[in-house]
Amino acid sequence: MPATEAVPAFALFVTIVLAAALQGLAASGHFPSQNRARPLQSSAGTVLLYATIAMTAAALAGGVAAAWYAIPWPAVIIGSGAMLLVAPMILRLLPDAFVDGWGALLGFAGAAVMFTLLLIWITFAGTN
Repeated sequence: MPATEAVPAFALFVTIVLAAALQGLAASGHFPSQNRARPLQSSAGTVLLYATIAMTAAALAGGVAAAWYAIPWPAVIIGSGAMLLVAPMILRLLPDAFVDGWGALLGFAGAAVMFTLLLIWITFAGTN
């Protein structure tokens, strides 16, 4: 992919990494189970927690696979590192009720999946 076409793919990829990092940080606050918010202490809450972790991991794997074809690897390393460094600062800006509840888990996992599907689409749509 030419360098000018890699810019949208790069922007999508770093957004995927940011969403995955935010979801991972939000999910880490729910361990051990005694630290979970009341709605997430049930078995349904546990399923939601682990399902969003699995969704995010799958989205990140798909994003890395698509980025492998679309983006030069130095840009992937630098962009990913920057997003991993900025994620805790962004999470601190969000309200605790959002971060400690199911909204952050579903929101960040859904964003990672959505942006991964978009990255896969723009990377492989013209390669027929």
